[in-house]
Amino acid sequence: MALTRLEKVQVWLLKAATGVLFALFRLLSPGGGAPAGRRKLPPVSSPLLLMSATRLANKIRRKEVSSVEVVRAYIHRIQEVNPFLNAVTKDRFDAALQEAKQVDVLIEEETGGEAVLEDRLPLLGVPLSVKESFALQGMPFTCGVVSRKGVVATVDAPPVALLKRAGAIPMGVTNTSELCMWCESNNHLHGITNNPYDFDRIPGGSSGGEGSILGGAGAVIGVGSDIGGSIRMPCFFNGIFGHKTTPGVVSIENQFPVCSGRQAEFCSSGPMCRYAEDLLPMLRIMAGPNAGMLSLNTKVDLKKLRFFTIPHDGGSPMTSPVSKELIAVQRKVAQRLEADLGVTVQEVHFPEFRYGFQIWDTYMGLPDKEGKLPTPFVELMGEPGKSTWPFWELLKRMVGKSDHTVAAIGLALLEKAHVTEPSAFIIQQKERLQKNMDELLGTDGVFLYPSHPRVAPKHHHPLFRPADCAYTGIINMLGLPVTQCPLGLGEEGLPLGVQVGAGKLQDHLTLEVALYLEKTFGGWRDPGAN
Repeated sequence: MALTRLEKVQVWLLKAATGVLFALFRLLSPGGGAPAGRRKLPPVSSPLLLMSATRLANKIRRKEVSSVEVVRAYIHRIQEVNPFLNAVTKDRFDAALQEAKQVDVLIEEETGGEAVLEDRLPLLGVPLSVKESFALQGMPFTCGVVSRKGVVATVDAPPVALLKRAGAIPMGVTNTSELCMWCESNNHLHGITNNPYDFDRIPGGSSGGEGSILGGAGAVIGVGSDIGGSIRMPCFFNGIFGHKTTPGVVSIENQFPVCSGRQAEFCSSGPMCRYAEDLLPMLRIMAGPNAGMLSLNTKVDLKKLRFFTIPHDGGSPMTSPVSKELIAVQRKVAQRLEADLGVTVQEVHFPEFRYGFQIWDTYMGLPDKEGKLPTPFVELMGEPGKSTWPFWELLKRMVGKSDHTVAAIGLALLEKAHVTEPSAFIIQQKERLQKNMDELLGTDGVFLYPSHPRVAPKHHHPLFRPADCAYTGIINMLGLPVTQCPLGLGEEGLPLGVQVGAGKLQDHLTLEVALYLEKTFGGWRDPGAN
């Protein structure tokens, strides 16, 4: 379906505005990146860093390795790689070591046996990284906002509390984009985070610190949140696994910023990890009492599933075309599924995907059931004080005096330009796509969809193509579970990957496909290896 004249004007204005902002940024801003000198991470040297959380927990329970040894190995790795990545913004190494010592004492004194520990504390003694927008008691809780400097969490966010209760040991908190609303983890409080495979590239956002430290083998499991791709883009760019759960299953409480309007319908918290076998046990723990909403104990026979592949969004003028190597690797996934499982992977196209960004942008601004609109972005930028003036911040930015990133200022300016009434045409496109996808997938359908139009972009380049996040954002609006899966490295040595989605509450299907893809394509790769 062709764009209307009004939509063509909106697309042109968006491209023009972002082009001007990008040019200004390049002209007036200093570059980011890693320290001069080494341009590649050191390779992983400790075998403990090459084990899944599931394996580590087993070894710790069996006293084959102590929790202290594991925690020390990860402390050393974080100290080794974080100067290049700037992923961990605040550590708690001393507290983590004390907790690891307590774990080892507990195991020595346990009389009920290994099975009792596994049932009660499935992640006992395993290191955990935490996105800084999740409350972690005693740790910074700023979300990269300068005016929130000094804010410290007094409680744990429920998913973090549940992981700690399962025995996991938090090592620290990791960087985000300012207010978690951009696809690059950069802010004026903690600085810019780098991709472990190429320091000149972005790690994604808003869970980019998590993605970076996990991809760099400075963590084995972590937690992220996702309202437009904030788990999946970092997992894609950093070559790891991540799962955006069906909304409403994992708690989103005690995170900042707080969802408002209808945003809670589209936001999910979920696991991020280097090894696919950790996804399901982490999700079971993080879901807490809601785990029963999912069929996580159901055995999945991949040969009995129906598979679909959607190679691109149909040619939206707002997004970049999907690169040839990403088209090719998704096709290769389909071919391997057919060859290995004897299934048929049907290629499908829905024209409504062309409006993915407009759908995401429209629904993010809708009021809740009481008619209350989402909290204005300018208010969040000034939190806990007064609202910011984006035009004034832009002028300050030109002389290097603003506390806000170009991305945040740009989002605030675009918010000012929003029309008051949502487009009936865009609402219609979303409702039609929702109906088509729900009918297509049912309870036994799985689909493949590109994670992004291109591999990890260079720093700040997303300012020029902000709508590329539509490839992940549209899945949030549909309320579907989706697992991000790595598929090896591409021509530039950067991670390739694909989104694997399913019908609502069918999270167990995509997690099983992730295990298959890890076995078939090799999973995470050490960025420091030759």
